[in-house]
Amino acid sequence: MGALIGAAVMAAVDEIVFHQILHWHHFYDRSTPGIGLLSDGLLHTAELIALVAGFFLFADLRRRHALAPAHARAGLFLGLGAFQLFDGIVDHKLLRLHQIRYGVDVTPYDWAWNIAGLVLLLAGIALTVRAGRLAGTRPAGS
Repeated sequence: MGALIGAAVMAAVDEIVFHQILHWHHFYDRSTPGIGLLSDGLLHTAELIALVAGFFLFADLRRRHALAPAHARAGLFLGLGAFQLFDGIVDHKLLRLHQIRYGVDVTPYDWAWNIAGLVLLLAGIALTVRAGRLAGTRPAGS
């Protein structure tokens, strides 16, 4: 649930900032501008569906008093970092769907994007370990 929300939030940040505000790229840049815009719309749709689904899962866990906030926070950071690294490595480099920016040396952009994603992912891992330790120190039934 937290990871789903995190991935959706990072997809939204990417799509809003880099696709819409800065106009640096579209999700799929290997065709016409119209197809690029369509791909952005499909990404936005998927991101909104994931966000709504994640919050429905969050609400259900909360309603059932089964929500573990520390694990949810950890999942959020795992999702943020995983999306960003997937986008930076798979979408940008392996599939070459788009680059972060065109007409410039992309190396600093790639490093910044992927290092930021790695930092978020490592924060999520650290929070997951911490949440597991906290859960292990609580008395049963609390």
